[in-house]
Amino acid sequence: MYSRVPNSYGRPVLIPGSPLVPAQAAKRLNGFKQLFRATRIPSKILDRSTTMASCFQAAALVASPSYPNAVAWSDDNLVAVASGHLVTILNPAMLFGPRGLITIPASEPFPIGVIERKDLLSGCLLPTCLSRDLRPCVRSISWSPIGLASNSGCLLAVCTTEGRVKLYRFPFCEFSAEWVEVMDISEMLYNYLASIRFGESGIPSSEFSDERALQLYVDRGHADDMPISVLRKKCKRRRQNALAVINKDSGILGDQSSCSGNSKDANPGSTGKLIPAFKEVAGFPYSMLQEGSLVEAVEIISDNPKENDPHQIVSMPNSKAKPLKKIPEKCNLPLITADQYASRSAMLSSLVVAWSPILQLTSGIGPVSPNNLRCSLLAVGGKSGKISFWRILEPQCYSVMPSKDPTAGLLVGLLQAHNTWITTIGWALNMSDALNPQLLLATGSFDGSVNIWLGHSGVLLNSSEVSHAPFSLLKEVITRDSIPVSILSLIVPAQSPHKMLLAVGRGSGSFEVWTCDISASKFDRAGSYDAHDHIVTGLAWAFDGCCLYSCSQDNSVRSWILKGNSLCAVPFPSNTPGVKSSTDIPNVFDSCFGLAVSPGNLVLVVARSFDADLLNPMYQARTQKAAVEFFWIGGQQLNISYDRYPEFEVEAYPGFPEKELVYWEHNFLWSLNQYEHLDKSLVVWDIIAALMAFKQSSPNYVAHILNKWLVSLGSQLGLPTANILSHASRFISKITSRQMHLLNIICRHVVLTKLKADKINSKQQNSEDLCGSEELNLWMELLLSCERELRERLVDFSFSVVLSLMSHSLTNYCKLQYWHPVGLAQMEQWVTLNHDHVQDHLKLLASEVGKLDKRLNSICEYAAEEQCSYCSASVQFESAEAAFCRGVKCNGVDQSHKLARCAVSMQKESA
Repeated sequence: MYSRVPNSYGRPVLIPGSPLVPAQAAKRLNGFKQLFRATRIPSKILDRSTTMASCFQAAALVASPSYPNAVAWSDDNLVAVASGHLVTILNPAMLFGPRGLITIPASEPFPIGVIERKDLLSGCLLPTCLSRDLRPCVRSISWSPIGLASNSGCLLAVCTTEGRVKLYRFPFCEFSAEWVEVMDISEMLYNYLASIRFGESGIPSSEFSDERALQLYVDRGHADDMPISVLRKKCKRRRQNALAVINKDSGILGDQSSCSGNSKDANPGSTGKLIPAFKEVAGFPYSMLQEGSLVEAVEIISDNPKENDPHQIVSMPNSKAKPLKKIPEKCNLPLITADQYASRSAMLSSLVVAWSPILQLTSGIGPVSPNNLRCSLLAVGGKSGKISFWRILEPQCYSVMPSKDPTAGLLVGLLQAHNTWITTIGWALNMSDALNPQLLLATGSFDGSVNIWLGHSGVLLNSSEVSHAPFSLLKEVITRDSIPVSILSLIVPAQSPHKMLLAVGRGSGSFEVWTCDISASKFDRAGSYDAHDHIVTGLAWAFDGCCLYSCSQDNSVRSWILKGNSLCAVPFPSNTPGVKSSTDIPNVFDSCFGLAVSPGNLVLVVARSFDADLLNPMYQARTQKAAVEFFWIGGQQLNISYDRYPEFEVEAYPGFPEKELVYWEHNFLWSLNQYEHLDKSLVVWDIIAALMAFKQSSPNYVAHILNKWLVSLGSQLGLPTANILSHASRFISKITSRQMHLLNIICRHVVLTKLKADKINSKQQNSEDLCGSEELNLWMELLLSCERELRERLVDFSFSVVLSLMSHSLTNYCKLQYWHPVGLAQMEQWVTLNHDHVQDHLKLLASEVGKLDKRLNSICEYAAEEQCSYCSASVQFESAEAAFCRGVKCNGVDQSHKLARCAVSMQKESA
């Protein structure tokens, strides 16, 4: 006898044996199910996925991503994940704390027009007659540079499967997890296209009237298919008819939400048979085809008025379509052809979004001076092959209160980049010429082509009108073929500003790397790599173009280093510093949908979906659909020399190979040094987290890294490298403010983390309070010297600005609401309090400002006397960190309140 059981790959096989009783059969089948679940993933995929080290933290998601590049890391240290119908926003520093959320609502279709019944099945409508999900999903996300949000943070651009693009900000005053919508890019694009009649010639701008529609119908020979309202006036038979439309939910051609005077009563509907809809075939294996979606078309059944009753729905048997309501008798939308409908729909259907780096305006826009204007360009690619460019200005001032600036978003350009769908966009900024930076744009298409464009900065940044040629084509690096482009990553290394690196991922699982000498416009193909088995869903350059990370839907993540003009595959770091965080995330991943690198390039985040068949259906499958995993990449192998022996004892760091420790040292120093550039946002969470992780097991290694960094700072000034910490306070006044900020952060959050902040801030702090450690005493002295120098620079700058403003006209200054100093009275008191320690130059500035005290109120709030927020008692200036009020007497006892002071303005903070 033989029994039929599934093998490890799910195929039934026959094995010899006697017939089984039901209990034995169930037991054996359960065993085979477990074997099947354990071995169902091909060994090739397992080998690739296990090359990664264990993540040090992870978080589950309630919805799974569906499209490539589903995760993005912002400059202000937030991670956004496009997870199905939601955008989940996480803070890596508090992964299990509060989460941000963007819920994608269903949108009303744009009133672009209606078409005749006979044009419904035209070939040009094939991309438009697509099945729609019950709930719209997120297709693309992108973070803006820091500073574009009204609270000085980042804006998040979200593109949905409905083709809508909106901008969102952090809910800093709404006390809600739901992010706040600030701009609807798609609505603005529709208004522009409608104003130019969608670029079509011979189309009247006004909507069609009944008489115009009648004449058009007669001219075309379709008198029997005239609209209902016209036929009732002009024809005796009053035959029922309507134009076909696409409904937002059921896929009906057109938009009848605007077809009647009362929009609340205008519901889409039709009479006639149901015609199956075309499925969406995007060419990617992750496309989701929905069964049972139907497109409804109007068809006259007979001349019997009873059969053509608009209240009666005639449909095919077994149809799941919901009953539709009566068609509005008057339609104000224009009658257009199928080609026009397809063209308009494609122009309004967005697919991908991407933000450019921050740019400086060079000429004035309106009444605003150009010297203080910065902006970023949002590129939106659509199904028509066009890219629209939107200039978003940086706010003139930041506030936690919501504000609406009508000039915040402006359409400045349209580019016909490809002949079909835009699937990916990448930006880069060439700073080889600091006075004239060049914008570089890379675009990929569904037809497999990739183009590199050079932006005309003057037109994009300073024009208030739409330009149709804001970019010139540098090179078509990849011509059209049968393999769609899924993702690309573009970078201009800071160390090689004339060099551009481009990585292009394909739907076949391979990716190509191109290098370009920008000055000579010379493009070279570095190679093509069959890295994955399925579509490439993520590409990210790291460490200034020295390293590339790729991931795929086959659940593999790989790392590469650039050697010369070719890539070399290297393993992920095998060790994790510090103690691994406990996570309750099952290791049953099915595919990867994107990756991103942290601002400091020491952490990699990967968005991965679960295999639903391997989850516990009771406790896991209900609440966990996907996860984001965080991996340390600071020990990543790079193309650097290791001829010298490391300057630390390798035996003191068990579990770490010698090379990985050297890699970590190199990457730590590189990450710290990149923050010396003013354009780099000072977000150092990954550096601090990595140093603290090493400090748990190898504090001497952390001390070695910080000593090497201080040596690099001191070597610029010719100081001896031996005992650099004891000489560090001597060069504080000669280093940049950005370097002092980094010193401040590292001192407080790494070296002196066990000391309380008020203990550090206390002016009476002395070396005996630091447990007798000489090294900690030196770090404390360095911290106090650093903060004292920073405060002197701040006071010096504030006084200089005030004196400069008072020497010029204040009319334009007050109108434009430029930044102005605050806390001048407290700064004067601080200079007086520290008269013996501050520089003579600062004393002179303070005396000059003191002479203007009566005139200072015209440009800023000048209040030397402060009151307690609790008892309204007077508050005197005694310290730059804390304030104490004079107090009030209660039952014969004086009660004094302690108040905090702002570290910048020195003013007391409100309760």
